Amino acid sequence: MSKSKKLAFVSKECVACGSCVKVCPTGAITIYQGMYAAVNPNRCVGCGKCARACPASVISVLPRGGDEVA
Repeated sequence: MSKSKKLAFVSKECVACGSCVKVCPTGAITIYQGMYAAVNPNRCVGCGKCARACPASVISVLPRGGDEVA
């Protein structure tokens, strides 16, 4: 799978509701310890479905770069 130019980023305010996991077409988002979501940058295609589904608006889709969005 080729990497897109964008990547989803979940802020620390995530409440792990799972809405993003349900809509991610590539399975790039995982809920850890029932406390927060994390994005696998190797699977994320930057489509933004997770950000639109997040009821807390804590997911951003940003330009894929270096360590700042990893």
